[in-house]
Amino acid sequence: MRRPSLKTLAATATAAAVTLGTAAVGVAPAALAAPPPASGATALDQVDAYTGLHFTVPAGTDDQGRPQTCVVDADLYRPHHADASHRVPAILTTNGFGGSKADQAGLGRAFAQRGYAVLSYTGLGFPDSGCKISLDDPGVDGFAASHLVTFLGGGGSAAYDSSDLAGTSGGAGTLAVDFTKLDDPATHDPRLGMIGGSYGGQIQFATAATDPRVDTIVPLITWNDLRYSLAPNNTAFTAGVSYADQTPGTEKVGWTGLFFGVGIADGIQGAAIDPARNVGCPNFVQEACLAKATLDTAGYPTTDTFRLTDRVSVGHYLDKVHVPVFLIQGENDTLFNLQEAVATYRGLKARKVPVTMAWQSWGHSGGAHGSSGAAPGELDLTGQQIEGTYLGQRIKDWFDHYLKGSAVGTGPEFAYFRDWVSYTGNAAPAYASASSYPVGSPKAWYLSGSGDLVSSRAAVAPGSVSWTNPGAGAFGSYSEVSGLEGQVPAGTLPPGTTAPFDTPGTFGAWTSAPLAAPVTVVGVPTLDVRFTAPTVAATQSAGPAGQLQVFAKLYDVAPDGSKTLVNKLISPVRVGDVTRSVHIELPGIVHRVDPGHRLQLVLAGSDAAYKNAYAVQPVTVTADPLAPAVLRIPLVG
Repeated sequence: MRRPSLKTLAATATAAAVTLGTAAVGVAPAALAAPPPASGATALDQVDAYTGLHFTVPAGTDDQGRPQTCVVDADLYRPHHADASHRVPAILTTNGFGGSKADQAGLGRAFAQRGYAVLSYTGLGFPDSGCKISLDDPGVDGFAASHLVTFLGGGGSAAYDSSDLAGTSGGAGTLAVDFTKLDDPATHDPRLGMIGGSYGGQIQFATAATDPRVDTIVPLITWNDLRYSLAPNNTAFTAGVSYADQTPGTEKVGWTGLFFGVGIADGIQGAAIDPARNVGCPNFVQEACLAKATLDTAGYPTTDTFRLTDRVSVGHYLDKVHVPVFLIQGENDTLFNLQEAVATYRGLKARKVPVTMAWQSWGHSGGAHGSSGAAPGELDLTGQQIEGTYLGQRIKDWFDHYLKGSAVGTGPEFAYFRDWVSYTGNAAPAYASASSYPVGSPKAWYLSGSGDLVSSRAAVAPGSVSWTNPGAGAFGSYSEVSGLEGQVPAGTLPPGTTAPFDTPGTFGAWTSAPLAAPVTVVGVPTLDVRFTAPTVAATQSAGPAGQLQVFAKLYDVAPDGSKTLVNKLISPVRVGDVTRSVHIELPGIVHRVDPGHRLQLVLAGSDAAYKNAYAVQPVTVTADPLAPAVLRIPLVG
């Protein structure tokens, strides 16, 4: 390794694609060829493509503890003029959950045109690769990917089904790599970076933690800790977004159900490649089926669940990641939210690992203004536009800098998309940047009286707000349909059809006065509050089922009374001890609140997207002028 100086229900209608549903959960762009470069643009090489490469690689042990080998299906794209005398850096990439190597075809061609050899492969457990889904386990998925690194470093060869050499079709053959830059020929160490989104983002961490030959990674919209992603608790954090075992989160029922449905369907589709993948737990390792059963019955994860999620989450092995990381996370993402990227960013910075973070408009829940993908000029994962998009250019510059040794800059350490900024062409004007995260300053609002949110502590008046959840696992609030948000074209449904709502009596709300001037929120608001819940106080010592559940969210209320729940993001909370003050993180957002609008904090007792409490839990928040509950919102400008 060269040490540098330092998942388809609908395809997206925009340049980048996040396909969600029966085919994929992740980044899955259409495979389109890039157009000729404009005058003065980057000179593009012709591309040689080898499709249907077949590998059989060791991949740790199976879910019965037996050593296993897995079939891997891949395609390789190389610059036509690359050879042993004109070597090029390599890029390794794979699919989001439920996708395949084809999802990266356009990107592979685009970077091959720009001087990189790109190997795009189908991840383990997805057609047409073998073995079960191991959730990007470093000891399985990362170990398998390491053998592909060896191939890209000149180690071994692979048979392929067909080829296209600069437009000339060819038949089957065998390929050995003798055209990549090598940092150490003896260890088959290529100059190599990785890129991919969602499931294809986490594999980068798993590989980099396993194989020191990886030089840099660009993970998009991925997780820090899967315990938080699939069963979040936004309090009692021990590190990053990892919460204490004794106060587990609550299951995202929509997302977990979608994942298992997709994974099982892929196992059936790929049965001919590896029939064993559907034996026992269908197409997932046994621990995953047990975890899903636990979540569906109890509603929360247990120690056995944590044993799995900890193993497959970078937040628990960050000490093993030492290469420069360009983190790209989606502002519109109820699966892997901004807090996850912040946790990874902060963890890497604390370890003095070079890291840059960008918050893009789109994620697993769609894009800005009801779109299904990236904003115009933001990012094109089909490869049609690299230099003409803000993030495309930055990704190219990142690879050029760390893999080609170019002096080009890698951009600001932190950047974020602002959906209220108008622009044409490249999305750069919509991005603000800073030398680091966080930005701005926290502004305090206090919970007052019987539902007011005041900006001065001296204005806090006595009063209280009470509510209760429906009980029996039912919901009184609705925020989203997980995995479907952003996939229905704007204007298809009548206005308000999928608008979030809270049923009277099942939530508490505190609303500010109309704002005199606009405010821009960038980051993660927090709430420090004390609950009064005598029924829960009597049951909480029995464990999570007896503990209080609260769902915190922040609305933007327009003068006409209409509400916006920014990107339909909410923060589930399980309170371990209601006799003590609780510190809650609300969803990370980037949002401008216009003059005349009001801020509204809502604490609900349930939500349709989550596993709700079976016990009825009456709760009250009392406004105490001497020790008021405080909402802190990070404001810029």
